[in-house]
Amino acid sequence: MLPVDLPTGLFLGGRFVAGTDTLAVRNPYSGAIIAEVATGGPAEVDRAVRDAAAHLPPPPPVERARVLERTAEILAARAEDLARVVCLEAGKPIRQARGEVARCIDTFTFAAAEARTLSGETVPLEASAPGVGKIGFVRYAPVGIVGAITPFNFPLNLVAHKLAPAIAAGCPVILKPASKTPLSALLLAAVLADAGLPPGALSVVTGDGSAVGDPLVDHPDVAMISFTGSGPVGWAIRQRAPQKHVALELGNSTPVIVAEDADVTRAAAKIAGSGFAHAGQSCISVQRVYVHESIHAAFLVELRTAVERLVVGDPATETTDVGPVITTESLARLEGWLTAAVVEGAEVVTGGGTRGGLLLPTVLDGITPRMHVSCEEVFGPVVGVAAYHAIDGAIALCNSTPYGLQAGIFTARVDAALRWAERLEFAGVVINETPTFRADQQPYGGIKGSGNTREGPHYAVRNMCEPRLVIVDLPDV
Repeated sequence: MLPVDLPTGLFLGGRFVAGTDTLAVRNPYSGAIIAEVATGGPAEVDRAVRDAAAHLPPPPPVERARVLERTAEILAARAEDLARVVCLEAGKPIRQARGEVARCIDTFTFAAAEARTLSGETVPLEASAPGVGKIGFVRYAPVGIVGAITPFNFPLNLVAHKLAPAIAAGCPVILKPASKTPLSALLLAAVLADAGLPPGALSVVTGDGSAVGDPLVDHPDVAMISFTGSGPVGWAIRQRAPQKHVALELGNSTPVIVAEDADVTRAAAKIAGSGFAHAGQSCISVQRVYVHESIHAAFLVELRTAVERLVVGDPATETTDVGPVITTESLARLEGWLTAAVVEGAEVVTGGGTRGGLLLPTVLDGITPRMHVSCEEVFGPVVGVAAYHAIDGAIALCNSTPYGLQAGIFTARVDAALRWAERLEFAGVVINETPTFRADQQPYGGIKGSGNTREGPHYAVRNMCEPRLVIVDLPDV
């Protein structure tokens, strides 16, 4: 059941208001409509921009920090309500939804610390002859109004990774949440208002990409777009707004190497847990596993056993590990990719079918680089496995896609893993843990087709600021 006070209007001017139309938010598990949410368009985006402009220059850092700290406190007090909203609108198993809320609290806590400690730096001007007698320093100023566009899969914490750093940096922000999962974002806006965020410093305008996203990207007074989502959409935004600062956090085809000396049981258990959490709908869900040929058979036995222990069903049930994918269209795409993989030579180790409208956690063996399940982002409960002969080949297979977000290595030799990590073309490499791992304070983002930014409050705050140089000529005394 949803909280009785769940807001469903547009968040404009510090309050919830009616929109031009409504959209139905459906539970991905039951298909039932759980709420009708107001939607906006270009006029509402323009109003949000005008409201945001009134908050530049921003209030002092101490005031921004207090809002962020109070937000974390309110989130903790309302944690179960928030988790239920995430579970119902995203189909995320309730235990995993609670984990997302806990991470959201961390995100606001770290952002508050950044607001209190954001400082500039001195420039050693007197290191050269022209600089003698001068003092130089750089201070960080907010880049301006930030337009934030977020996806469905982490409808609370990925929103927090846009809003909390923007507030810490002093940037007013306009959010377009995913149309499939707007409720968490609206509830978070209510929490921020209760925490004392000034009216208009945040607006939330729900609606589809053409009605809300395009006007937000195109608006001349929006200085920065921060986007998390699909690669084609993200890179199109960058091309569309060449004069804006565009920060992209995109997809991945996440690989893991399991070396011949790895703890096979531990690696299989870790991969089973992280490859199928939220039905594999994370850009760092384990998707490709390259296992040394000497342990390939043993690993498949362990992985199959671990995967078949996962509980598939209603995400609101405490014991559920794997729930639905977000839409029936996503399910149909995944079924097509699985069929194609089998035709192309892959073998279904476990899963492969549906039960009660849910795709069972599926393990494929014998994936090859040209299969959709290998070279593209699956975004579903599918993990592919292939054997390798030599580590050079495994590294080449990992690097064989256009993505570069995170990768993983399981081995008893950390010294070797550190060398291999240097050769993996990914922004993050995780050793003896799956690459699905993310702590909210780490620099998180991708290279190549996976993006051009780093999130995590310390990094995102600085990305939402511009350095401004001040030079003082000191007269002789």
